Amino acid sequence: MNPDHQAAAVSQGFSVSPQDRLPMMAREAMSAAQGEAADALIAGPRKAVFGPFIPLLRSPELMVRVGKVGEYLRFDSLLEVRIRELAMCVVARHVSNQFEWLMHAPLALKAGVPQASLDAIAEGRYPHSQAQDEAAAVDLVTELLQHHGVSDSSYAAALGVFGEQGVVELTTLVGYFAMVCWVMNVARTPTDNKPGFSPLAAFPA
Repeated sequence: MNPDHQAAAVSQGFSVSPQDRLPMMAREAMSAAQGEAADALIAGPRKAVFGPFIPLLRSPELMVRVGKVGEYLRFDSLLEVRIRELAMCVVARHVSNQFEWLMHAPLALKAGVPQASLDAIAEGRYPHSQAQDEAAAVDLVTELLQHHGVSDSSYAAALGVFGEQGVVELTTLVGYFAMVCWVMNVARTPTDNKPGFSPLAAFPA
């Protein structure tokens, strides 16, 4: 089952309204700080202003700092891409954020996460995996989201696979993605703001 289709009925942030509360700003409406922050984002690895960075643009300094944290966690973390993407999918589904789900489910599949695991996450089931690192990651992420902490057994399993730095980075990744999902859920950011679409690209830096 395609995880994109399976989660299609889940609303963005449990909202029944399609209203975008904090839509993309016109270039001429931006302050100098907002324009600089947007241009920096476009010049970086994301190449566009999209997703959570649209509402975050209202606080340009915060957007820059959040973006740097996310840049490390997404692109430079010692965690394997497959584990990062799996964790992001679990978080996106838990907080009912369609944007991050629709972005990261295909990336997770491409990185090697089994289709069956993504189907399970999409349906709200536990994604049983034969891979030790995936099972350890899912246990830590799921317990953290549900109980705001982790058991000794789940901590030990994650520590054995990822080491201390990996456990810290995985935990921080959960917090980071929950945060940006919450920003979009509150803003009701539409799900069709995809990377590669840069509403500012036509404007000079």
